[in-house]
Amino acid sequence: MRTQPAAAALLVLLAAGCSASGPGAERAPSPSRQPTSGVATPTAEPTAPTEPTQPTAEPPKRPLRARDFDTPAAMAVVRHLAGTIGPRHATSPAYRAAAAWTASYFRRLGYDVRRERFAVPGGDSWGVPVEAGASWNVVATPPGFQPKAPHLVVGAHLDTVPQAPGAEDNASGVGVLLAVAQALAEGEARLPVVLVAFGAEEPRGLTDADHHYGSRAHVAALSRAERAAVRGMLSLDRVGVGSVVPVCTATGGTDPAQEQALTAARRARVPAQPCVNRSSDHWSFVRAGLPGVRIGGTSYTGYHSPQDVVSVVDEAQLGRTGRLVLSWLAPGS
Repeated sequence: MRTQPAAAALLVLLAAGCSASGPGAERAPSPSRQPTSGVATPTAEPTAPTEPTQPTAEPPKRPLRARDFDTPAAMAVVRHLAGTIGPRHATSPAYRAAAAWTASYFRRLGYDVRRERFAVPGGDSWGVPVEAGASWNVVATPPGFQPKAPHLVVGAHLDTVPQAPGAEDNASGVGVLLAVAQALAEGEARLPVVLVAFGAEEPRGLTDADHHYGSRAHVAALSRAERAAVRGMLSLDRVGVGSVVPVCTATGGTDPAQEQALTAARRARVPAQPCVNRSSDHWSFVRAGLPGVRIGGTSYTGYHSPQDVVSVVDEAQLGRTGRLVLSWLAPGS
């Protein structure tokens, strides 16, 4: 898979603005033409035909490592989503801009990208009325991905409540997601990985049915064989506050998926703590019978408010979270 450094890809995207499609592919330069003098040249002796040239195979990737995580690239995503785009509830023009920008970021790293459209009702989102409409998940897969073969899923919700720039909730999660995408473009994971920026995770009412529209739509669209192929899912939600990384099961009790994530944290020397939490997109997977864990969720004062700005997010915590995720994805984990 072709790759570009994450920071360089981000700078190009920022310069291009938030368009729904990235710039066209660069045209290869035409071969230069040699001037002719009008004087005949001697005819070369015929030569024996040569064997056709075989295409050169791309060298194999090296194994993924926890230290491959690019923390400054993750922080740059936080600055763009929260500082440039700002509040982006799921049916707003700002959300569409954020989804287009995220799709372009994935494409520049060499992923195949599709958008999953789904309907979202109107309602009350943390005290602010929001209109009904369409929203989208942005789904990135490696070239040649086979959805019925064993694979892993890493996701983060892209939307915010209407009044919040959403630096911690959840530009932090999307920042880690895109930096993980960069590491995966360069290193080999233990299984193929689907990367999803989910829409409409934030509430539009008070009940459990008023949340997580994008991840519910994503899981509902999977066939039985595709569901059986999911070997684990991590939801990155509010991952830039604190010094210890929460690793949350949705059900409590003994959870092999949670234990696997905690083991990955120990292997990466990342401080982590177990917890129980259903308030993120992992819950859509777990209640469909799939293994899912939430990463993140430390309390902070700017939650769901205009004070959820870039300065809330701690770059070091993004790095801890990213190293945990790459450790979970790495061969041998």
